[in-house]
Amino acid sequence: MASPPEVTTKNFSGKFIMNKTLSDDSDDILKLQGISWFKRRAISMFTLTLVIKHYTDEAGLEHIDIAQTLSGGLPGTSEQRILDWEERSQGDDVFGAVIGQSKRVKFEEVEDEFLKSGWTEDTVGDGTLLAIAWSDTPKSGMEWRAEQTWGFEMLDGERRHARHVKFTSSDKKDGPIFKHLYYDYVGPN
Repeated sequence: MASPPEVTTKNFSGKFIMNKTLSDDSDDILKLQGISWFKRRAISMFTLTLVIKHYTDEAGLEHIDIAQTLSGGLPGTSEQRILDWEERSQGDDVFGAVIGQSKRVKFEEVEDEFLKSGWTEDTVGDGTLLAIAWSDTPKSGMEWRAEQTWGFEMLDGERRHARHVKFTSSDKKDGPIFKHLYYDYVGPN
């Protein structure tokens, strides 16, 4: 289902389901992140739902809290992003020890062409969420980095929440992996 015009990069609040048909397969990224074959198969069989709460706190800092569930009501990971570009460590059941940072940016600040192209006019005007996460190598034994931009794209005539992902890993020597992820809007929280 298309995202309504009131759901923007300035208000991501809502419930979204990953559209596996439209999204690129991310199994190669999961493998490079050290996710076992068994977990990757399980992830591929379930449907991912995101419940996003986007708000500004009393100090004026923008927050995006995401509760993920898998089909059948199985709990997934949760994300609490503060858009202040501070590095934060997180232990994750799926991805292990991770460090991340997030901020709102104008596309002129994004260097990679893949991350900054294909967005709707409102996403370009309001700016994108830039989210970067990388493995906490001393704790995880893995070495990878994922850069994402979040916004909205027109796809098959419908406005959809999208994420562009650029992924690099020390185990992949022939350059980065680029993926599009698309989500169907299913209503308010």
